[in-house]
Amino acid sequence: MCRYAGIFAGFIFGVGCGRVEIPMTKRPNIIFILLDDLGWRDLGCYGSSFYETPNLDRLAAEGISFTNAYAAAPVCSPTRASILTGKYPATVGVTQYIGGHAVGKLCDVPYFHVLPRQEISLARALKEHGGYQTWHVGKWHLGERETRPEQHGFDVNLGGCGWGSPKYGYFSPYHCPALTDGPPGEYLTDRLTDEAMKLIRSSGDAPFFLNLWHYAVHTPIQAPEALVEKYRRKAAALGLDKINPIEEGDFFPCEHKKTQRIQRRRIQSDPAYAAMVENLDWNIGRLLHALEESGKAKETIVIFTSDNGGLATAEGSPTSNAPLAEGKGWMYEGGTREPLLIRWPGVIAAGSRTDATVTSPDFYPTLLEAAGLEAMPRQHLDGVSFLPVLKGDAFERGPIFWHYPHYSNQGGTPGCSVREGAWKLIEFFEDGRCELYNLVEDVSEERDLAASEGDKVKELKGKLDAWKVSVEAKIPKVNLNWKR
Repeated sequence: MCRYAGIFAGFIFGVGCGRVEIPMTKRPNIIFILLDDLGWRDLGCYGSSFYETPNLDRLAAEGISFTNAYAAAPVCSPTRASILTGKYPATVGVTQYIGGHAVGKLCDVPYFHVLPRQEISLARALKEHGGYQTWHVGKWHLGERETRPEQHGFDVNLGGCGWGSPKYGYFSPYHCPALTDGPPGEYLTDRLTDEAMKLIRSSGDAPFFLNLWHYAVHTPIQAPEALVEKYRRKAAALGLDKINPIEEGDFFPCEHKKTQRIQRRRIQSDPAYAAMVENLDWNIGRLLHALEESGKAKETIVIFTSDNGGLATAEGSPTSNAPLAEGKGWMYEGGTREPLLIRWPGVIAAGSRTDATVTSPDFYPTLLEAAGLEAMPRQHLDGVSFLPVLKGDAFERGPIFWHYPHYSNQGGTPGCSVREGAWKLIEFFEDGRCELYNLVEDVSEERDLAASEGDKVKELKGKLDAWKVSVEAKIPKVNLNWKR
């Protein structure tokens, strides 16, 4: 018998470990903290020795850390759409960051520039079927006007609009159409956290879903000057200021940047980026303290993750994802592997760590199950509930897939990939080649085994091809006008 069965009484759900009973009045609150462009190694608990993240390290110690958690895409909007729908980006039709367009050897493919209104968002499901209060605070980047958070089931929207980053910087005045300006010089990450704390403190008895999607640590790389100076001194004390962190690479493969070269950061040493990370950590500490003060911490699931890998090859290259290869915009591990921390007192054993493989669409069914809810009838989900992982039970996700048929602004080319167990296969659309890696033995993806592991290539390529057909994946065609 499942060791969690019978702990609660009143409402029954049954996926993962038999019948678990949760009373209607005991649905957990949910805080989903999503970072923008935070890399897998950008936290102390994930191995950073330069950035300081004591509050997030404490969150890891109080909950569970995932070593094989993935974003559904190497850029932001597709992952965000995936989280809210429980579907792969190719299924939703949002496969590129909204507003993005590029060509190279291949043409671009069409994609939805909004989160379609017919999608049943996680917020809508929790609100209409679980009685949740639903709040969105921060970045949206899934459409404007008729496709803002308010049209996707959120009661409150503070800061969510069509912006992919703070257009006027992180210091007030923000000129954001979904957020009033603060006092001159107010810092955006501080302000969004303040708004989230106010919502928690005034939440009342009904369960709440707080979708806190910070704009940090997306460009522009800006932070309070005192913190930046702290890390200038730290870099000097460690001798990092004497090391050139940037390695120049090949020319970009896309038309609009073909005269520029890829700039790979090899070490974490940027003071302004480090200051952004510390400020973010401080704000999450404030949020968790407000949750404790409200008396609701023990009945709240807290999730922390990122929408894609750290920015490591372009646009200032402020961080390094090493030992992972590349970063944001690439099909390699640095582009999609993410930190994932989850705390749920009384359910998750403190200090847990798991190598279970999970991906963005999995949050939707996991949180519905945690709340004692089912997906709406006839609703298709690509995600798989990983609630068993949170309880310490056996879990086998099966293969996960990516489809990014676009050129990125960071040097990545159109492709798709699949991971199953230790193995990952990447197919590149420009020339049709496949690369194969054993991620358990080679997390840096330095040894392509495609030539020596032909049977494994055939097996995974067959699964990838079948999946592409099932989601009607759009494949880019040759660009006859391309000239290098």
